[in-house]
Amino acid sequence: MIPWVRLDTANIPDGGGELRLMQRGAEFSIMIGSNELMNSRLSGSEEALASLSAAKLAGRAKPNVLIGGLGMGFTLRAALTEFGADATITVAELVPAVVAWARGPMQPVFGDCLDDSRVAIHEGDVGKLILAGRKGFDAILLDVDNGPEGLTRESNDGLYTMRGLGAAFAALRPGGVLAVWSSGPNAAFTQRLGKAGFTVEEVKVKAHRGRSGAKHVIWIAVRPGA
Repeated sequence: MIPWVRLDTANIPDGGGELRLMQRGAEFSIMIGSNELMNSRLSGSEEALASLSAAKLAGRAKPNVLIGGLGMGFTLRAALTEFGADATITVAELVPAVVAWARGPMQPVFGDCLDDSRVAIHEGDVGKLILAGRKGFDAILLDVDNGPEGLTRESNDGLYTMRGLGAAFAALRPGGVLAVWSSGPNAAFTQRLGKAGFTVEEVKVKAHRGRSGAKHVIWIAVRPGA
């Protein structure tokens, strides 16, 4: 079996720990401690984060989309396909090294998506963009951790509190979508989304497209209105 090789490490701001970029043949993995945050072979649920959101916004002209977390780029590439040629897509990535990895060793995975004219990369906290975006976004797609019970950064928890959800609600245009990826279900979070004013759908999706195995959870929360 081909062994894993560590290509690089990067510190997460504010004492969030250390990310490790690993490679085994053509496969890449980003890990923190013993936990794998993402793998280049598992793209199904990250792609669904974009496709499920776009389906709710079908027919909306010039959608303005915010993606929290670059990861392996699966959500971004799906968003470029699903939201169409007139979309504007901002990707907020807290760890600058992840962007460097996308343009460096993981370029075969990313292709040329970062150079698409519809894409802007923001190296910083997605929470700050949400707070500044009152009724500015049609969709906010969050895949910044392992879900509402995050692993990497305590401040990520603020995205999932009533205050954080209220900020997301305010940042969306009427009919806009907040989509949240998670490695597993969280009943309390579903209830918080409803209390924040969203119409909520919890969807289980396969981690790997077209195969059996693990399933992840995506919340599709819509701000009411036309």
